[in-house]
Amino acid sequence: MPRQTITLILSAALGGAIVAGAVAALSPAGTRTVTVISPEPASPNVLAADEGTHQSVAHAIYERAAPGVVAISATATANGFFGPSQAADSGSGIVLTKGGLVLTNDHVVSGATSIAIQVGGSSGPLRRATVVGVDAPHDLALLQIAPDGLKLHPLQLTSSSAARVGDPAYAIGNPYGLDQTLTVGVISALNRTITAPDGAAITGAIQTDAALNPGNSGGPLLNAAGEVIGINAQIATSSSTSGNFEGDAQSGNTGIGFAISANTVIADLRSLDRGAAASAIAG
Repeated sequence: MPRQTITLILSAALGGAIVAGAVAALSPAGTRTVTVISPEPASPNVLAADEGTHQSVAHAIYERAAPGVVAISATATANGFFGPSQAADSGSGIVLTKGGLVLTNDHVVSGATSIAIQVGGSSGPLRRATVVGVDAPHDLALLQIAPDGLKLHPLQLTSSSAARVGDPAYAIGNPYGLDQTLTVGVISALNRTITAPDGAAITGAIQTDAALNPGNSGGPLLNAAGEVIGINAQIATSSSTSGNFEGDAQSGNTGIGFAISANTVIADLRSLDRGAAASAIAG
């Protein structure tokens, strides 16, 4: 019987690669600074708005947060034996500012020659995006879109230090291209260490059983107040082979997903900017 192994899979779109198991030292982020400002305070009483069923709470969080989750399509062009070819990946992102800053995973856009962001679901407008900051060891990327004519809905990042095992967790993203999909679960564990695509260790990650699938990468993990406590990044799959890639039947949700903690993200936003025109929002 083939031996079972556990493989961490990047939760972006089809065609993603396996995360290496090695742990490497983190390298510093960029050297320029994003001004960190406080957004309009999030109401701590999303639950108080409806003391009814769990489904009503989830609906309230979805209504509030979904407009701030965007779909990302990244296209890479390569010159092959038969001429140029294109490969497309997709993922999710969160709106940070009304000025058009969007946060996602670096593995969603790494190597892309063209990036498009769709705001407001499948019927929303498309905007070309540019990369303005990357921290590959933390698998984070900061994008910029032109905000003209858009009603951007920034989400609030909050400290993940208050998160507890058993707390409800809500994920919104674009799994398999199904825009603005909500999945619900709990925080399964805290302070996990996961491995970035470049081999660096990402500490303090949040484990959740909220369903994450290819395309959820870069989307938010939310608490019961509708605040962002993590950026969904990876899923774990069990297989008898080490050759899984995203899109294989075995690469879907198994109830073990990982989000980069908001504490890591907030620290990054203070040094990630490399020419962005707006300030990043962090709690």
